[in-house]
Amino acid sequence: MAKGKITVKTVDEYIALFPASVQEKLQSLSATIQKAAPDAVERISYGMPAFYLQGNLVYFAAFKKHIGFYPTPSGIAAFKTELAAYKSAKGSVQFPLDQPLPLELIDRIVQYRAGENLGRKK
Repeated sequence: MAKGKITVKTVDEYIALFPASVQEKLQSLSATIQKAAPDAVERISYGMPAFYLQGNLVYFAAFKKHIGFYPTPSGIAAFKTELAAYKSAKGSVQFPLDQPLPLELIDRIVQYRAGENLGRKK
């Protein structure tokens, strides 16, 4: 992606900014999130793709060497052991571009986050 501020309005526009190999990973990630939380709504927030389901669900973004995945601190904490192989912080994890995305794990994290959001609103 080019340096500087680029404004996009949809997740598809965001994905289109990247080389084909990165687009493929981002499309797989987006599809996995949609499958895990079919009622979630896609948005662009803070300049990156976001999914909302009765509040923030997850965000993701592509960088030079990784895809950042942001399932909030609770999503990271709940899967700490399984995410140990990846660089992570309080509310984020980095999936290297030169490795396959752990889509099954991402699916479970999104389902966990969806359960949190839906349970909180009852």
